[in-house]
Amino acid sequence: MSADSNTSKETANPAVDGSELIRFDHVTKRFGTNTVLDSLDFTVSSGKHVTLIGPSGSGKTTILRLLMTLLKPDEGTIRVGGEYLTHEKKGDKLVPAGEKHTREVRKNIGMVFQQFNLFPNMKVLRNVTEAPVHVLGMPKEAAEERAHELLDLVGLTEHVDKYPTQLSGGQQQRVAIARALAMRPQVLLLDEVTSALDPELVAGVLDVLRDIAHTTDITMLCVTHEMNFARDISDDVLMFDSGRVIESGPPEKIFTEPEHERTREFLSAVL
Repeated sequence: MSADSNTSKETANPAVDGSELIRFDHVTKRFGTNTVLDSLDFTVSSGKHVTLIGPSGSGKTTILRLLMTLLKPDEGTIRVGGEYLTHEKKGDKLVPAGEKHTREVRKNIGMVFQQFNLFPNMKVLRNVTEAPVHVLGMPKEAAEERAHELLDLVGLTEHVDKYPTQLSGGQQQRVAIARALAMRPQVLLLDEVTSALDPELVAGVLDVLRDIAHTTDITMLCVTHEMNFARDISDDVLMFDSGRVIESGPPEKIFTEPEHERTREFLSAVL
């Protein structure tokens, strides 16, 4: 972690020790007769940057949506920081979680979507401060101070008083990144964050995410088709096909010496 950046220290996860942070146990998710995740087991350690790759429909985005509780698993359990996400213990039984429990666990997770999902009636500064004030109960002054730090991190200091419609797509996506970080999440989920951008805007957003990956200790779980970006920021890369992890390892192994024929086929098509 960089020692000369106040913003980096502020953004970093305060308790990164390499312990298990996310665990999927036998998670299955179906849409009708289509099984998108098939008894999936995988873990992510605290402070790691993990990229999920694979063909469209292989289940990658479904994993992120399950972590945000936008979807619920049909079978299996998910834990974040040792706490069940969509279940809770009642006595010696595991039962579906109430909204209060789920909301408390989910508070540790931030997500940046393909679409920016900014509040169009709020200026940039308020887009970033709204959730910390109303969800975390942060004093407005403290929330605005942190928002200014994060907007400086993503290169938008001069745009704090603009509305989203006055920004380019790349600038809007950078606001969305700052907004996610403002909640001080342990985990940052990135779902094809450049897919809705014009090609000339992609590099700027990826540079911001590289800076965050390289200068903070935040845990990142990323779905992307930007293979060079995945190679740059990842500690581990997981190759998905038909709802299962078929191969995993450090990026230098996956991208240069993949073992699975399906991985080789996929990479030859996208690289």
